Amino acid sequence: MGTLTTTARPDAPLDPPLGPEVDATLRTAADRVRAVAGERVGGMVEAALRRTLTDTVTTGADGSAFVITGDIPAMWMRDSTTQLTPYLRFLAGCAPLADLVAGVVRRQLACLDHDPYANAFNDGPTGAHYDPDDVCDDPHVWEQKYEVDSLAYPVTLAHRLWRATGRTDVLDERAHRVLRTVVDQLRLEQRHDRSPYRFSRDTAIPTETLARDGRGTPVGFTGMTWSGFRPSDDACTYGYNVPANLFAAQALLAVAEIAGEVWADTALADDARALSGELVDGVAAHGVVAPPAGTPGDGAHIYAYEVDGLGGVLCMDDANTPSLLSLPLVAPDVLDPDVWRATRDFVLSPANPYFFTGSVASGVGSPHTMPGRVWPIALAVEGLTGTPADRRRLLQLIADTDGGTGRVHESFDPSDPAQYSRPWFSWADSMFCELALTVADDASS
Repeated sequence: MGTLTTTARPDAPLDPPLGPEVDATLRTAADRVRAVAGERVGGMVEAALRRTLTDTVTTGADGSAFVITGDIPAMWMRDSTTQLTPYLRFLAGCAPLADLVAGVVRRQLACLDHDPYANAFNDGPTGAHYDPDDVCDDPHVWEQKYEVDSLAYPVTLAHRLWRATGRTDVLDERAHRVLRTVVDQLRLEQRHDRSPYRFSRDTAIPTETLARDGRGTPVGFTGMTWSGFRPSDDACTYGYNVPANLFAAQALLAVAEIAGEVWADTALADDARALSGELVDGVAAHGVVAPPAGTPGDGAHIYAYEVDGLGGVLCMDDANTPSLLSLPLVAPDVLDPDVWRATRDFVLSPANPYFFTGSVASGVGSPHTMPGRVWPIALAVEGLTGTPADRRRLLQLIADTDGGTGRVHESFDPSDPAQYSRPWFSWADSMFCELALTVADDASS
């Protein structure tokens, strides 16, 4: 575990997030949405795009950027990536936004360099923690729940920035070291019994701690990599989370490209590419299963959500990404299209125990929130992985279920959207914006 310091840019610190160029970019984007979805939806998009930049991002003199989730004053590796999703389309044409994303990547890499097992960090050594009694008392770390996607998301963000702009200033010596760590840790956790990681919390909530004195439930070797917690921050029932493994396999391909083309590190590139293949093969051998009773279709096999390599199989999906529904977005080059299509049918049906229906809406929820609640993030993902007609319908549904607040929430009662969780959840804002901008793209194509 290193000292959490960021690597300064060689030029000037970041400008404030909103300036004339960013302002014009966001207004133009929102106007495109207004043209196809109306003033109310366009206004919600413009407000959300501005709110993320002005209210969640703190820029430092060293050029790094710290991103809070909204109503929690900590930076998650996952959320700080997904919150930037709608801005990535603008990077090539808006240098200040590219600088901002570079600042976030710089901070993410510093965080992973400090502790690659942690999922959320403080803005400096503040000593703040989700639970002050956690085993991890590092003052930089808000929470040390090991989630595979916390390694994959920063890698994919750095890769997207590089591919969109060609800039390599963030792909420095620290980045090289961190990407080596990512590969090594994913490989180590293929055999979790050899891992030093433990997470134990004194709580009556079973999803907030790991069984067996912090080691998690037993697993057998599958070729997949182990995760203690899901993207929802809930403990895994079985240690191999299938969507997280496919997302990691995709991220490893990004590591291989960066290693080979930027650093000429053929050893790292080859190792990352080989490990990606091992994860995909492990999913194919152990994570593709017969569908539960009641699944629509002809009985084609689907992706399980979690398995343990010992016969344990969990068929469900969760709104938080990486999810099974989101695989075309997060793992497009490594998924099996036929298996995914059958999986989508399962996820969007009552056979999925976390698919909920009310008088106003139907969609995927999560065991992380109250039973029966639908998540707007999942509605956005359903649209982004669906047809143009799906996208328009779901965009309007999300806007219509904001509880009259003009904001997108974590979850809502599908029969009474005025009942919702988290009044300010920036990730949900951003997925709504990404869906809206894609609807605008559909209209112009």
